[in-house]
Amino acid sequence: MKRIYVVGSMSMDLVVSTDQVPSKGETVLGNTFFTTPGGKGANQAVAAARLGDHVHMVGCIGDDMLGKQILENLKHNHVNVEYVKKVKGPSGTAHITLADNDNSIIVVPSANHKVTVSLVDSALSKANKGDIVLLQQEIPADVVAHTVHYCYEHELTSILNPAPYRDISDDILEQVTYLTPNETESENMFEGDIDQALERYPDKLIVTQGALGAVFYDGLEQIEIQGIEREVKDTTGAGDTFNGALAVGLQKDDSLAKAIAFANVAASHSVTALGAQGGMPTINDIAQDLDM
Repeated sequence: MKRIYVVGSMSMDLVVSTDQVPSKGETVLGNTFFTTPGGKGANQAVAAARLGDHVHMVGCIGDDMLGKQILENLKHNHVNVEYVKKVKGPSGTAHITLADNDNSIIVVPSANHKVTVSLVDSALSKANKGDIVLLQQEIPADVVAHTVHYCYEHELTSILNPAPYRDISDDILEQVTYLTPNETESENMFEGDIDQALERYPDKLIVTQGALGAVFYDGLEQIEIQGIEREVKDTTGAGDTFNGALAVGLQKDDSLAKAIAFANVAASHSVTALGAQGGMPTINDIAQDLDM
């Protein structure tokens, strides 16, 4: 079976829910507070591991208590941690505010900015042709660019989730196998002309649209894969669940449309519980939706 390598961030999420997001200079009362493992890389690895198999995490944690908790959570979710490196200093954190069925996040990268090209090369040297590599942008830009190029040169399937948004070079756009921005990231990347961008990157650019689903261009026409609406408790991990599940769909050699539909179902389940990983489903959780 194809292996999935997730090259990315790991952090601890510090989450507060509130009825009102404070304005500048304002203090408001929150309703609940909790901590939960997160980071876009770790989230995608856990999402993939709950739905598939042979998932490897590649990245850095700090030498603190949070790092220990992050590592144990990955192991608990059956993610291979051979290429998780402990470095001096604090682990990454994400400070999340939940309000009005949406979220806002401030990320403090810390150890995640110590991910290196050599760590990636060490991990991917064990990969076989066709294995899948998931990337996000909470690690250094040069490492992301190097990893995409490595995948291109070694015939590995790369999926870049360009979040948080930063400029992406033309080389990355050409060499990456799949690019999965949401609507806001797409507008920033392509100056608002999403339809034209979809046609320019057929079977590569997949634009996620929250509960509405996702859209891509198959070379002949624009294909809209419908989402599934559910009662929302926390949207924090929905995008990461989509990307992890997309990797699993491709791991099973599904068509792109079928893999996206699979990812939509998984993402819809993820919003039904608190925490980025709290609602991430197992394959049994979504079997009925898939008519399995």
